[in-house]
Order: sequence, then structure tokens, then C-alpha cells
Amino acid sequence: MIRSTLQDHLWFMNIALEEAELAYKAGEVPVGAVLVSPDGTIISKQYNLKESHFNPTAHAELLCLSEAGKKNQSWRLTDCSLYVTLEPCPMCLSAMVQARIKQCFFGAYDSKGGALSLGFYHHQDKRFNHQLSVIGGLKHFECSRLLSQFFRERRKNYQLK
Repeated sequence: MIRSTLQDHLWFMNIALEEAELAYKAGEVPVGAVLVSPDGTIISKQYNLKESHFNPTAHAELLCLSEAGKKNQSWRLTDCSLYVTLEPCPMCLSAMVQARIKQCFFGAYDSKGGALSLGFYHHQDKRFNHQLSVIGGLKHFECSRLLSQFFRERRKNYQLK
């Protein structure tokens, strides 16, 4: 297992931001995620695909976990770290518990949909057989700015019917 430094965390979050920018260009809500192995290798990276896949579960985090499970031939992603540009929703946070990841780092807080902001602390619930660390606010300004720009442009182009 490698020693993680703030510089390492920022580097992985920058990769998640690159994924979010790909989502932005594809007309998806700009959220990106990167899953990193205990030795610091990127296992998977994804961005939101809800709109293009017509799938409410096609969140960047879930796509990342799914891809990693296929690559590793196991749903257990023990000791892996997930970097995501937006605070995970309750569904995604629960999936992280199920996948047994070690920690999640996120960028922007989400007061309307983020698990922690809404008071869901699945990651700390001792009734589950796994807990994980969640740290928010990593590159918050950059992540928030991209999301705000996306929704500002969407509202500007919105036509009443």
C-alpha cells in the first residue's frame, strides 16, 4: 500500500475533473469519478451517463465500481479509494459500502442530493458489515464551478413550452 499525500489526492481529483469535463462536453451532468487501487494504480475512471443511457443509476461512481469489479473479477474492492467531483448521493454511498472501498474523496458538496448533506451516514453505520472514510471539499471550487457553469448554460437555453 502506498502512502497517500495531499499531492496524490489532488492529482487523482484532477483526473476525476477531466472525466467531469468529458461529461460536460457530452451533455451529461459533469460528474467524474476515479477508482484507485491500494498501490496507487487507477483501476477505472468514468463520468455520468444518465442522460445518454436513459438510466437513473448511471452515476459516475456506480459506473466506476462496476468497471473495476469486472476488471478485478470481484465486487470486493477492498482498500481502494474513490475520487468523485460531487458529493455522493445515498445510492452511491451505499454502493461504496457494499463494494468495501476504504475511502471516498469528493469535491463539491450537494445540499439537495448529497448523502452527507442530507444526513445519511451509511458509511459510518455499524449495523453494516463495512465502514469507510469520506472526506469532502477536495478541489471544491473547481468542481463547483464546472457544475454551476453547466446548469447556468442549461437554464439559459431552456425554452418554456
